[in-house]
Amino acid sequence: MDSFDFIVTGAGSAGAAVAARLSESGRHSVLLLEAGPPDTNPWIHIPLGFARTYVDPRVNWKFETTPHAQLNNRVMYAPRGKTLGGTSSINGMVYMRGHPRDYDEWRQKGCTGWDYDSVLPFFRKAENQTRGADEFHGVGGPLTVSDQPHTSALTEALIVAAEQAGIPRNHDFNGARQEGVGYYQTTTSNRRRWSTARAYLGPAKGRANLEIRTLCQATRVIIEDGRATGVEYRSPRGVETARARREVVVSGGAYGSPQLLMLSGIGPGGHLQAMGIAVQRDMPAVGANLHDHFCLYMQWRCTQPITFNELENSWPRKIAAAVRYGLTRGGPMAVNGIRAGLFTRTDPRLERPDLQVNLLEWSTLERSARGVRPHPFPGFTLGPVHLTPDGRGTVRLASADPLAPPAITFGFLGSEYDMRAMVAGARLARRLVQQPALAPFAGEELFPGPNYVTDEDLARYVREAGLTNHHPAGSCAMGTGTNSVVDPRLRVHGVGGLRVADASIMPAVVAGNTNAPSIMIGEKCAAMVLEDAAA
Repeated sequence: MDSFDFIVTGAGSAGAAVAARLSESGRHSVLLLEAGPPDTNPWIHIPLGFARTYVDPRVNWKFETTPHAQLNNRVMYAPRGKTLGGTSSINGMVYMRGHPRDYDEWRQKGCTGWDYDSVLPFFRKAENQTRGADEFHGVGGPLTVSDQPHTSALTEALIVAAEQAGIPRNHDFNGARQEGVGYYQTTTSNRRRWSTARAYLGPAKGRANLEIRTLCQATRVIIEDGRATGVEYRSPRGVETARARREVVVSGGAYGSPQLLMLSGIGPGGHLQAMGIAVQRDMPAVGANLHDHFCLYMQWRCTQPITFNELENSWPRKIAAAVRYGLTRGGPMAVNGIRAGLFTRTDPRLERPDLQVNLLEWSTLERSARGVRPHPFPGFTLGPVHLTPDGRGTVRLASADPLAPPAITFGFLGSEYDMRAMVAGARLARRLVQQPALAPFAGEELFPGPNYVTDEDLARYVREAGLTNHHPAGSCAMGTGTNSVVDPRLRVHGVGGLRVADASIMPAVVAGNTNAPSIMIGEKCAAMVLEDAAA
């Protein structure tokens, strides 16, 4: 039986960072288990390729939710990365930390050491900011953060339209303030995706004390006398076991981490018993508190042929773009299609932004588990995202079979405020399109269209078309009470030698994209593990 000092399950945004940092000194042996394959799929590394990996079962779990009563009983698509780098290998690459108050509020909930001043050094440690270092940014870290290589007339018009609507320009959403409109930075290097597989595992792969095993899915954390002592996993050779002399770190994400804990007998006792799983520790909070940003697509026809729709609908353009990217790393394939956005408040009385609007140079007939289909003509999308939702859901086991997908149930629109925020976002999108800057580009409103006029109409559209924004969090929440799973050092309550490190530990989701915070969580977890190991 293999034996290591540390075992990390999941080589995603946080897990890759944890494994790389734990192995960095050479003093500790580390096993990193990843259910998916190596990150050799070529679409992973091309910025615009995320439209392909979005539905590729070779690198994507392609989860789906249970029917959502508040959304006309619709089932929603819930993609997650299944390869080295996890979701950092298939996401939109937007680098966003959230608002400083997010972390200060974690501290107020009892999560000592997680206020903004405490987490900022770990953001800076992770970062290689191409703009250079300052009080908010670092250089020399593994994660390259860069400006997108070029802009477009449509994106610039969208930004100017927001300014005309009273939203100030912001050149750095991760700096002194979050509110405003501007271009997003991305986790790219030399116009290629810079996932955690590239950033952290690339330099670490040659270390003798780090073993990375792909196509190896963790199925159970072994608990003996109240302590995690190893991991059972499925490999191409069958069921195998590895022992952990010091600790096991679970990094399966907001869906995978609670699922693995429950499969290991850690979770709501009644649910585990119903699944025929022996209860190691009755913890109702495991899989609770699941939430996500909720989003809506407002779409317009573009009167000029300058959108990504034309690229997707034309084989000659695709071939030309591929040749250009292959020869020069330039052209439309060098960008992510999500170049810009804005942060604002749905109510001026709020202390911080609760609404993000992505400014997208494409429009779609369909964006689901079946695929992404653009309109057959030029189009663009304004995507309001509610950042501070009240609604909460669950992750549960659908079966005791460890290879079965989990049962994912969201609680979107859990309050009147949740709906008001989405309606306000839809109205803001329409207000932006009415600004002079967009007059040369904005044609007819495609979705929801002219039949949705009143607030009641827009609320109906929210129920008909609202979607998860693919930022799930909170299902193994950090805290000090019975409504939490891990303590502020990310140790599972009541189980020795076991931690969780990923977006699942967020007591409340941050106000922005969750990839950068997940990497920060991995950095901070590794530092705490090493501190405790040295004590």
